[in-house]
Amino acid sequence: MRFKAETAIITGASSGLGAEMARQLARTGVKVGLTARREPELESLAQEIRAAGGIAFLAPADAADPASTRAAFAQLTEALGPVDLLIANAGVGLHVTADQFSAEKFDKMTRVNLIAVAYAIEAVLPTMRERKSGQIVGISSLASYRGLPGSAGYSATKAGLTSLLEGLRAELAGSGVKVTAVHPGFVRTPMTAGSNHRQPFMMDPEPAARIMLRGIARGKRRVDFPLPMVALLRGVQFMPGWLYDRLANRLFNP
Repeated sequence: MRFKAETAIITGASSGLGAEMARQLARTGVKVGLTARREPELESLAQEIRAAGGIAFLAPADAADPASTRAAFAQLTEALGPVDLLIANAGVGLHVTADQFSAEKFDKMTRVNLIAVAYAIEAVLPTMRERKSGQIVGISSLASYRGLPGSAGYSATKAGLTSLLEGLRAELAGSGVKVTAVHPGFVRTPMTAGSNHRQPFMMDPEPAARIMLRGIARGKRRVDFPLPMVALLRGVQFMPGWLYDRLANRLFNP
């Protein structure tokens, strides 16, 4: 796996997919900038990457705080140089069901899963356009295909992210700046560990990150996996509502 990028910033890099992508990117020779809320975990990851011969810098930040995000990106850009690759990976999944519906939880997911990505893009896009080079990657979800019972709020935020990335991709066509939307299925991370919903076709972070980075390296518009889950959800996209309601409740409700 080879990357044209020399520098990358990964948000939500302290654990799970973000941390694993950082490890794998660093092994290819890409200099990685790491940002997330948890500084001890970031420092541990940076030390691990450096011990393996890679180059890593860190800047703790709360992705949902615009000022914190801008400061972290400025710090990482100063250390790394111009950013060739942004992987906006920070995300949160909160339990929001019809019987315990919480607008506050939905607001938090929207801020992290959607608005925070916009601030990350804002931090790198102007220089990418000036240089006519770069790649913006947003980690969405297969949950964006259609609203999932028990995860309606999460599905909505990821659908919004996919639409944001698609619109930017179309507008930036021919500019030298690529946009990639990644739609993973269920991956064994701290975020999925606390779920009481069914999680079919669960994957471990290492192979999941490898699939994602392979698609990113090829400059693909979309990276959707695993294939059995993709096939299932693409099929239900076109189902009538009454049939979808029955099937979705059987597949995804506890």
